Amino acid sequence: MALSMQSATLAGKQITSAKVSSKRSVNKTVQASNLSEKLSKAAVTAATTAALFASSAQAITFDELQGLTYLQVKGSGLANTCPVVEGGSGPKALKGGDYKFDKFCVEPTSFTVKEEKADGSTEFVKTKLMTRLTYTLDAMSGDMKVGSDGSVNLTETDGIDYAPTTVQLAGGERVPFLFTLKELQAKGNTSQFGGDFVVASYRGSSFLDPKGRGGSTGYDNAVALPARSDADDLQKENNKNVAALKGSAVFNVAKYDETTGELAGVFESIQPSDTDLGSKAPKDVKITGLWYMQLN
Repeated sequence: MALSMQSATLAGKQITSAKVSSKRSVNKTVQASNLSEKLSKAAVTAATTAALFASSAQAITFDELQGLTYLQVKGSGLANTCPVVEGGSGPKALKGGDYKFDKFCVEPTSFTVKEEKADGSTEFVKTKLMTRLTYTLDAMSGDMKVGSDGSVNLTETDGIDYAPTTVQLAGGERVPFLFTLKELQAKGNTSQFGGDFVVASYRGSSFLDPKGRGGSTGYDNAVALPARSDADDLQKENNKNVAALKGSAVFNVAKYDETTGELAGVFESIQPSDTDLGSKAPKDVKITGLWYMQLN
């Protein structure tokens, strides 16, 4: 799937309390983010970096998050956000070597779906998020190799790397998809890297549809229609397909703290939606947002 990096805008997270110990409110409408600067396929510009982290005094760092109790995090929405990097410098400070990364966190701030317009062209349209604050990927880990020339090779191996998510189009149609970065294989440089990842089936092979049909269990066909069990128009419904698909993502590095090993920036990914076990064609879903990781 080709990933076309178009102009996108970004905004910092809004956490209204100035004190870490006080109650924080998180905007639950992801699409209402006040997007501000452009993300191009080139490296993140200084203006974009400034826009991303201008509100870092209001956002929460990793150390601040670790200092909170369970009750302070419960119900606040903080568990669905990624930490920010307050100090550090640009990505050029990242030295060559073999690294292990962990605490890789990816927080979406916008979901759009590709739709066909009346003139036959396509565009990504805004959506309404239907999923509660459970769609951020977190605690992912893997290997990252930085060459002496600034080249980057990254492989994701483990962690909470998928999150079932549903958005709704303006006409009322709901689009479920498995937001994921599973088995991400990314290449690039210290300013930007990207690659493909695996998008597993939204439902497993043992899931039964309303007529009791499944991939590895259940009926072979709709038993109420024995005479039409082999009809061509029912083949996709009868023969469930749980094959994995592919998605693509690009990550721009905005900040690197050499002391703590923290990396942060912005990302954009495009992946297929749910296929209802192969019975319908997937839609392209574009996700943009923030990311964070720690290098060891």
